[in-house]
Amino acid sequence: MSIAVIDYGMGNLRSVSKALEHVAGKTPVVVTADPAVVAAAERVVFPGQGAMPDCMRELEARGLSAAVLAAARQKPFLGICVGEQMLFEHSEEGGVDGLGVFPGLVRRFPDERMVDAAGERLKVPHMGWNNVRQQPHALWAGIADQARFYFVHSYYAAPATPALTLATSDYGLPFTCAVGRDNIFAVQFHPEKSARDGLQLLKNFVAWRP
Repeated sequence: MSIAVIDYGMGNLRSVSKALEHVAGKTPVVVTADPAVVAAAERVVFPGQGAMPDCMRELEARGLSAAVLAAARQKPFLGICVGEQMLFEHSEEGGVDGLGVFPGLVRRFPDERMVDAAGERLKVPHMGWNNVRQQPHALWAGIADQARFYFVHSYYAAPATPALTLATSDYGLPFTCAVGRDNIFAVQFHPEKSARDGLQLLKNFVAWRP
């Protein structure tokens, strides 16, 4: 059995695959654009970076949308960064529709809220390390609450159902940075760039039996 990392031309594939290989033991990690390989994999990782309209266009052009939706219905599934955002219904970025796995929108950080506690302006995109407040979930095992993870983004998911939120962080305002339901766990931050705690989260995903 393998872990499939979906390649639609827009993800940080090398970093993600190398981090997974580091924690996966003897489980093969396959970077693939083949829907049949995605369907055959035991677990699926859905990374993404860049603009969501470009990601959605490339996903459709490569015939991978159906494979992503099928994987999200039936096997352990990890979304990363734009791979989390695309699971929602609609994004303010380019006014594009997502895959609609989760109810809710993807919103841009509002300019009027981009001020820190000292009154200094905060830059968008948000780039850097932020504390993450957890809600109980198996993928947080061995990771301290308020651990820091690495973010690079201008938009964040706003779930319509509060129970979907599995972690929050703050950047001018509190925002959801991890969501999940059943066999799906998805994060706005980059675990593959988040040192020991990021590797622990990936290790937890490899062992997860939802």
